[in-house]
Formats: sequence, structure tokens, C-alpha cells
Amino acid sequence: MHSVSQYQEFVIEYLQSQLEVKEPKNLYEPIHYILGLGGKRIRPVLTIMSAEIFDVSYKKALPAALAVEVFHNFSLVHDDIMDDAPLRRGNTTVHEKWNTNTAILSGDAMLILAYQYFEYYEPKIFRKLAKLFSKTALQVCEGQQLDVDFETRQDVTIPEYMKMIEYKTAVLVAAAIKMGAIIAEASTENSDLIYDFGLNLGLAFQLQDDYLDAFGDPETFGKQVGGDIIENKKTYLYLKTMEFAGEADQQKLSDLFSNKAIDNSAKIEQTKELFVNSGAAEATQKAIEAYTFKAFELLDQMKIKEDRREMLRAFGQRLMGRKV
Repeated sequence: MHSVSQYQEFVIEYLQSQLEVKEPKNLYEPIHYILGLGGKRIRPVLTIMSAEIFDVSYKKALPAALAVEVFHNFSLVHDDIMDDAPLRRGNTTVHEKWNTNTAILSGDAMLILAYQYFEYYEPKIFRKLAKLFSKTALQVCEGQQLDVDFETRQDVTIPEYMKMIEYKTAVLVAAAIKMGAIIAEASTENSDLIYDFGLNLGLAFQLQDDYLDAFGDPETFGKQVGGDIIENKKTYLYLKTMEFAGEADQQKLSDLFSNKAIDNSAKIEQTKELFVNSGAAEATQKAIEAYTFKAFELLDQMKIKEDRREMLRAFGQRLMGRKV
């Protein structure tokens, strides 16, 4: 086994070895750009770590890991277009740096490239990986559509929201970690448990992302702080505020999310104040902990060596405690 930072280096080295200068440049340069912006590489790290958890070299899992990373970044390119986001990881988004048409086409190419990485595997493994990947990719699209739908709905429930982030974010984390188990030909029980571990970790991760979108440090967060508020997203923070707040504050929050004339800075600050005063900010932090601890309970059921269980637990604790 290796450290998380070593796994990150393995992913980066493999990624760089795969980046070819091709024509037409306006198709491939945006792909190289978004993949080169960094990020935590959480999903590919989980894929190669998972392979080693089940006693197979991380090297065998690198193509699948890169498939996951390319797909994840494809989804970011298209998400940024839909959100009209100016920044991604502290840098100009692809559609802003080039144009919307180029970003759409480069994103499409990334989806195809992601599937090509499964061709490195023998037919039995290929089929399992491709089946999981196709199911996951479709769920991510469903989650994104739900996210868009929620922007204009006033009756979104917390269970609906949790289903949306499960599909939009958590299933890809779960699939990434299960791919390592598939490549290592782990037992069905362990493969299913590690998927559910990843799913709960992914839910905690997205709730943490929601929290940091409002309360993160603008210097280190890498995206526009308050972006969800500007986009009127019905996040867990918003829904919990609507659940906990009095009638006057509920109306104030509703007005803030429907008033197009209000300055964005004022909207963000007033909304954050409602999040804190209602107890929604604290409730969100407790939910992050709850999903993380649920992941740890599943971890305890897995039939793996204790040092490997502890490595996954440490990874989860590191995610839960992140500030950026």
C-alpha cells in the first residue's frame, strides 16, 4: 500500500503520459487544459487504492482510474456551461477561455475517451466495468437534470435533494472505488460493501462541498464562494433553513432567492446569516458527520486486512475535515 499523496502522484504521472498533442487543437487543448487544472483527484485515487486494498497492483487499475477522472472532468465542463460559472479550481472555465461550442464538443470527446480506457481490460473485466460505468454515467445525468429542475421548484424536499446529490456526485465516487474491486476480482460481498462505503462518503463529500460553497475561504476554495446562492440552488443548507426558520425568515430567504435585482454580495451575506441563525449550518455539519460514520460502519463489515481498513478510514476522515 501507498500513501494518498503517492497515489495522487501515480494518477498525475499516468495522466501526463496519456496527453497527446493532436489535431484539431481546438478540440484537444481544452481537454488538456481542464485535466491539467489539478484538483484532489479523489475518484481516481480511490480506484487505484481499492485495487491494492484487494491485493492487486495499483498499476493494473490506472486505465480505469483515468476513465473516471476524464468522465468527472467532462461533467464539470458541461456543468460550468449550464451554471455559466466563471471559475473552476481558481482558473477560467473552458467555455469562458474558448467558447461554449468548443466546450460542448470537447466535453463530448472526453466522454468517448473515458470509455476507451476500459479497452485495456480483458473481456470479463471490461464488461463489468463498462456496465457499472454506463449505469453511473446515466445517473450523473439524471442527477444534473434534477439539480436544474430544483432551481425553479419551491417544494423540493430533503429526501429529493439527497437523491439528487446521490446521483450527481456520490454514485461516481462509489463506482470509482468499486472499479478497483472489480479489477482485483474481489468477492461480490466486498465489492458491494466498498460501493456503499463510497456512496456514503460521496454524500458526505457533496454536503461538505455545499457547506464550503457558502462558508469556504475565497482564497482557497477554487470556485466562486456563494455560487450556489447566486444560482438559487436548493441545497441542504437552504432546505434546512426553510425547515427550522420562523415564518418571517422563511419568507426572507424565499424573497432573496426570487429577487433578481439584489446585489449578489448582499444576497450571499444575508442568506448565510439565515443559514447560521436558523441552525441549518450546524445541521449540515452534523449530516456530513453522520454520512461519514455510516461509511465507516460499512467499512467494518468488509473482509479486508486491518491496516487497509484503517487507510480507508483515514481517507474518509481527511475528506470530512477538509476546509477547501
